[in-house]
Amino acid sequence: SLALVALISAFGSSFQYGYNVSVINSPAPYMQDFYNQTYLDRTGKPMNSAFQTLLWSLTVSMFPLGGFFGSLLVYPMVNNCGRKGTLLINNLFSISSAILMGTSELAKTFEAIIISRFIMGIYAGLASNVVPMFLGEMSPRNLRGAIGIVPQLFITVGILVAQILGLNSILGNAEGWPVLLGLTGIPSLIQLLTLPFFPESPRYLLLQKGNEEQARQALQRLRGCDDVDDEIEEMFQEGQSEKEEGQFSVLSLCTFRGLRWQLISIIVMMMGQQLSGVNGVFYYADRIFESAGVQSSSIQYVTVSIGAINVVMTSLAVFIVESLGRRILLLAGFSLCCASCAVLTLALNLQTSVSWMSYLSIACVILYIIGHAIGPSPVPSVMITEMFLQSSRPAAFMVGGSVHWLSNFTVGLVFLYMEAGLGPYSFLIFCAICLATALYIFFIVPETKNKTFMEINRIMAKRNKVEIQ
Repeated sequence: SLALVALISAFGSSFQYGYNVSVINSPAPYMQDFYNQTYLDRTGKPMNSAFQTLLWSLTVSMFPLGGFFGSLLVYPMVNNCGRKGTLLINNLFSISSAILMGTSELAKTFEAIIISRFIMGIYAGLASNVVPMFLGEMSPRNLRGAIGIVPQLFITVGILVAQILGLNSILGNAEGWPVLLGLTGIPSLIQLLTLPFFPESPRYLLLQKGNEEQARQALQRLRGCDDVDDEIEEMFQEGQSEKEEGQFSVLSLCTFRGLRWQLISIIVMMMGQQLSGVNGVFYYADRIFESAGVQSSSIQYVTVSIGAINVVMTSLAVFIVESLGRRILLLAGFSLCCASCAVLTLALNLQTSVSWMSYLSIACVILYIIGHAIGPSPVPSVMITEMFLQSSRPAAFMVGGSVHWLSNFTVGLVFLYMEAGLGPYSFLIFCAICLATALYIFFIVPETKNKTFMEINRIMAKRNKVEIQ
């Protein structure tokens, strides 16, 4: 049951986040032609390039902006509708968005695509926070890290599937792009039909709904055995510890001394994850391969192979996170990204004068993606689940999610200007951010592997200089 619920919730929600990050890259020229043609049919004159650039920028940036607003809905929705209930309601955003995007060409309206990207962003903002919370609360402590990385694995699978379907020979062409955009509704439909047959988060049922019987039944089904007394007892201990504090709002979370270092840690990790330049590296990758002599018609196949490396390395993280721990994966990942950015700056500057430097650039891109896939991408959301108790977890995910999407939006907005002004030296900024994040994790963030939520809470209490009853 635990494996099935992890697969259904990750495929129905996280997969779509990855799919929609990547889906408009390949068909961009055909979509822009459609924008032009629609405008010409309406007004009788062609669209000027400045207006077209504005419309395309909106199409791209509406997704992370919607993600930010989706993150703001996490706290009220998971507390009022439950974790499973929120995921089921969230599917309505995805299905309505898929219908709008899939029929936009027939309806001759590019506005529908821009609005749909915003709605899809709201969906992804909720999904990227609720799925790790839902799975983290359901998992036994010895599998919490591995199950917690499954959503990130499905994000990378979503990116890869969008890249494959977006090939010119499949759907990334003038006729296929509306189908490519509309396919995003299918995983949501599958989740909507299957997830109701699985239990709600036992922690939510016991600690927030006060229903021990339902929580016990849910745990028995998820563990495949009747003896779940130890876990029920651990939840009661957590509930006792939280009784004095009550439910945390975002404001009370930000001002509560007992959670100060947890809050700072998730903000640093979420900012580090997005500001470390992963979008910049993906953006630069095409140009790096072109300069290495890869033909422009073959570049999309190279991009697919990079997506495949991303999936393979995230799969590896699922299997090693419980043996190596969270901290070592974060430190190794950020350190590898830092070194790759530094060498990539050197290689890009020298590739006109030294012939083999373009191959070093390709190696740096691949090493960077490996580094990001084993630590910075999957582990921070696992850490949010583990560093906060039931009463503060929804507010923590709301803060972490908002930081994630705002940072994503900022990189998308600023990177083109950075690249125009600094060229290859823009990677030195990413290098510095990776180094700063790795140093913070080394000195502040504890190892949470195989510990109960209460044990982690006691470790952080010492750092916050507060006592736990």
